[in-house]
Amino acid sequence: MRLSQSFIKTLRDAPKDETARSAGYLIRAGYIYKEMAGIYDYLPLGLKVIENIKGIIREELNKIGGQEILMSSLQNPELWKKTDRWDDTKVDIWFKTELSAGGELGLAPTHEEPITNMLKTYVKSYKDLPLAVYQFQTKFRNELRAKSGILRTREFLMKDLYSFHTSEEDLDRFYHEAEGAYAKIYERLGLGDDTFETFASGGVFSKYSHEYQTIIPVGEDTVYYNKDKSVVLNEEVLLDEVLDDLKVKREDLESTRAAEVGNIFKLKFKYSEPLGLKISDENNAVQNVYMGCYGIGVSRVMGVIAEKFCDDKGLVWPENIAPFKYYLAPIGEAANKLADELYAGNEETILLDDRDLRPGEKFTDAELMGIPYRIVISDKTLAENSVEIATRKTGESKLISLDEFKKMLAV
Repeated sequence: MRLSQSFIKTLRDAPKDETARSAGYLIRAGYIYKEMAGIYDYLPLGLKVIENIKGIIREELNKIGGQEILMSSLQNPELWKKTDRWDDTKVDIWFKTELSAGGELGLAPTHEEPITNMLKTYVKSYKDLPLAVYQFQTKFRNELRAKSGILRTREFLMKDLYSFHTSEEDLDRFYHEAEGAYAKIYERLGLGDDTFETFASGGVFSKYSHEYQTIIPVGEDTVYYNKDKSVVLNEEVLLDEVLDDLKVKREDLESTRAAEVGNIFKLKFKYSEPLGLKISDENNAVQNVYMGCYGIGVSRVMGVIAEKFCDDKGLVWPENIAPFKYYLAPIGEAANKLADELYAGNEETILLDDRDLRPGEKFTDAELMGIPYRIVISDKTLAENSVEIATRKTGESKLISLDEFKKMLAV
């Protein structure tokens, strides 16, 4: 990307009603655009971050046998009526619309019902299972109060994975594999040290579910943890029965704020039974299919990472999800010529600031955007056949030879 050719302009101020620091930086740096409360657009830089997050998730889910699909956002009410989730008094976050020819449709808040119904066409026998399918898809939830930028929105991108099994034992097996995949995902996203598998309510279909909570001051949830954080639980399950079950004492727990970045559930027959997803087993007897579901809020994860790693100058992206690795800022005509040569063939890793601006303005924008490394070429560095490289995370800068930088680009 050449900034001189981009429509993105950094902004001095964020919208006055935007209170989350991360959201302010994301808007000012040109990653997202706020349409209205809880509704955001993802601009070129923001979309690259989203795609990098998706890439990490996709790689880890494919390793455990996930198959990627893409489903419709528009929902048939009849499916949701069968599971008693169409009624607004039961599920109060629906966006619904009327068809001009009559009847209603919904905008999906999640996809358990339609994926279960779809698989009735393709899954008939125990030989067709196990099966795990996932998608990256826009979800819609009519939140009473959208807040904290892209941490809680009314339209958001989710990765939702659904698994189908012949037995509870096989569901348990895959559930454990998903736990391992999630641990690797959060580690690769740079959140591993502060993200914990957390005991949460399992609702009516299991004793517990597991959430993945990232400790962060602006988080909406309160979690409790023991000394070594081997047991972390959501405030909603801070009950004597649960504490006894987990073999921890209330007085040994501390609390903190956290943001939920994922969750996994053992659904068992919660959706397969009312929707009629059945198979014939080895003895040709008919049985319900066991199910699990596994979610990650992709856009929310982006917001959590932005909030977690920002400082008083702007964003500080981890290298593997940053939109670019290098922010190249040439100063002077000779520097501009060399920058063009370096940029050619490295468009995926270099954000080239070729705008006619003062050096200080470029450096300020580099810090605001949070690109991991700022590369400066100037008359001074050219005289020494070198470039200046500054690390955004630490603020340290040094001169390295031009050949060394070219080797870095070739990696």
